[in-house]
Amino acid sequence: MTPTTETPLKRTPLHAAHLRAGARMVPFGGWDMPVQYAGVKAEHEAVRTRAAMFDVSHMGEFRVSGPDAEAFLQRVTTNDVSKLRPGRAGYNWLPNESGGLVDDIYVYRVGETEFLLVVNASNIEKDWTHLQTHAAGYDVTLTDESPEWGLLALQGPQAEALLQPHTDVDLSAKKKNAFFPGTLLEFPVMFARTGYTGEDGFEVFVKADDAEALWDRLIAVGLTPAGLGARDTLRLEAGFPLYGHEFADDLHPLASTYSWVVKDKDHVGRAGIQAAPTVRLIGLALDRVPVREGYPVLLGGESVGHVTSGSTSPTLGHPIAMALVRADAANADAYEVEVRGKAHPARRVELPFYKR
Repeated sequence: MTPTTETPLKRTPLHAAHLRAGARMVPFGGWDMPVQYAGVKAEHEAVRTRAAMFDVSHMGEFRVSGPDAEAFLQRVTTNDVSKLRPGRAGYNWLPNESGGLVDDIYVYRVGETEFLLVVNASNIEKDWTHLQTHAAGYDVTLTDESPEWGLLALQGPQAEALLQPHTDVDLSAKKKNAFFPGTLLEFPVMFARTGYTGEDGFEVFVKADDAEALWDRLIAVGLTPAGLGARDTLRLEAGFPLYGHEFADDLHPLASTYSWVVKDKDHVGRAGIQAAPTVRLIGLALDRVPVREGYPVLLGGESVGHVTSGSTSPTLGHPIAMALVRADAANADAYEVEVRGKAHPARRVELPFYKR
């Protein structure tokens, strides 16, 4: 037998804190990440009813600066970054030349000629190469700051109330997608009123060296630690796509319900995105049987697509799923999902499944 060498999993600055808390760790996008602490259902419910905290330090951060920063980002993204004022953030896409997605990202405008991009952990190297390739001819500087940052997602209806006594910023004055500096429990941070759970909350950028101490102090003031399991059920209920499931390099992004992310401008892959998608993303609800990624979706006994994400919804109490189906079969009211050779009834529902 030929010996093989596996690439060691990367660790966030909070790895030791997760182990101390008894988290169950799993590989995710090349990282060793906590999937749960007390349990997915309890952590999910903490976000929906109170507030919980996720380690999302595995995400990548790229700084884009220089006289052509805005023009460059206008070219490589689909949304209109010129509409972002300093201190504002917006969801965006990095399209490839054929109209699929290199990644879905968040763009934070730091200043007139400076932006911060947050990208998916599993796509850091791919995104970096893509951006460098397209930077030719633009007066911009790209800096990969991923190792420098810890990133905490503090989510839930009580997030603002829990944080307010411990910061020098009036959080109530900050609207959705605001991006602003402050101190939190005496640590210098950058706040963003953004998130991926369907609830109000904040994402907090902190120096990597300070991340563990800040995490421990936030737990002490009442934030519940939560893992990737709850993050997935929360985003599924909220109808948020996940790269590698609902988005991909070879998947038309307008199969999703996010047509508003594409503005009428000259961008990479424009012709491909303007072509009509041949599949559509739909929501499905089932009575009892949970379904998973890859399960066939049937209409009239014929396979018309597959599940992209599925789980039992802790909030709704029954299984839900997102599925990609043929565009000509996307308007039926009832489908079936095949689970281990048996077809189970599923009804089409509008996304999102849950809205605060």
